[in-house]
Amino acid sequence: MKNKQKLLNVDRNAKTHKGQSRGYLTGILYLAPANLSGFNVCPTASEGCKAACLNTAGRGAFTTTQAARIKKTLSYFNDRLAFMAQLKKEIISLQNKADRQGFIPCVRLNGTSDIPWERMKFECFSGLTIMEYFNNVQFYDYTKRANRRELPDNYHLTFSLSEDNAGDAARVLARGDNVAVVYRKDIPNFDTIGDDARCMVFARVVDGTTHDLRFLDDRGEGVIVGLCAKGKARYDTSGFVREFDDMHRKV
Repeated sequence: MKNKQKLLNVDRNAKTHKGQSRGYLTGILYLAPANLSGFNVCPTASEGCKAACLNTAGRGAFTTTQAARIKKTLSYFNDRLAFMAQLKKEIISLQNKADRQGFIPCVRLNGTSDIPWERMKFECFSGLTIMEYFNNVQFYDYTKRANRRELPDNYHLTFSLSEDNAGDAARVLARGDNVAVVYRKDIPNFDTIGDDARCMVFARVVDGTTHDLRFLDDRGEGVIVGLCAKGKARYDTSGFVREFDDMHRKV
């Protein structure tokens, strides 16, 4: 990969920085979402998701940041071996930094993408997946791909609700896994998700704004992880950002 640039954003994000108080140092890979680069890295993204993507939140609003993310995405597709070799070096660097500072390293590879990393094996990782190779690193992501279920122990996924996948989200909750939901304003205590009256799941909502470490969220019962609309998402009218009625309002 020519003209190497840093691939991982290490706690230069206000939300991931909060993880340090819980003992974690986080590295996030931000690619150009959907098909912004000419390559689609979010194959199941809804129109509302694309419009409200956090790609434009915070530093993402800068033209230089957008150009850098497109460049990284093109490198991933056009020079995969060099890209993965660089990523390997940066995860090792993250591990070393975390060790020096007394933190536990963790990595989000899909900061603004939805690539099934758990299925992909690479030569620079001795023919293993990145999770198998770095088996002492905690990986986690959000996904809109309901078929990503066979996961290694050190990879945690939180399904993400959009305006067109409520049925999938309800099934995820019903099997005991968590679903992230973006709310317009306040985060309720409870909410209901489903695509019709025959498939509605009532679930407890936990506040997902206090940190980004989704692998620390309650597991097994299927909870909704409430997030707050940011950036362009605050103006969403597609239904991607959810309103809640008085029945679910905080008590």
